[in-house]
Amino acid sequence: MEKQVYITQEEHEKCQKVADAFAELYEMADIVVVDVGRYGFVMLKYYVPPHGFEEDATFTDSILLFEELWQEWLNMKLYLMAKGTPLLEKGYKSVFESLTEEKQSELIIKKTNFAKTAGIYL
Repeated sequence: MEKQVYITQEEHEKCQKVADAFAELYEMADIVVVDVGRYGFVMLKYYVPPHGFEEDATFTDSILLFEELWQEWLNMKLYLMAKGTPLLEKGYKSVFESLTEEKQSELIIKKTNFAKTAGIYL
């Protein structure tokens, strides 16, 4: 029986670059991206001992992986900025909109930097 491959070699390499580009996210949150070979990459979120991770998602497309990791990174940054304030109760969009234009621009530029590091063209 021939083994099924779910991700091309090219996408595998691109996904690895994306996963590597977001290394700082893994230090900030209970999130990790794992290379699972021919199956692609799995993002594991919210580790709770002794049961393991609460959420997982499998990716075989580098753009989708990039967008998911970007959103996780942005949400974590917004959470850390608003932690302990009532603003957080209104959601991440409200937190973002409450920031100065300069701070909003810094965050958007960070997305561009992640994309360059990952070799993703937005």
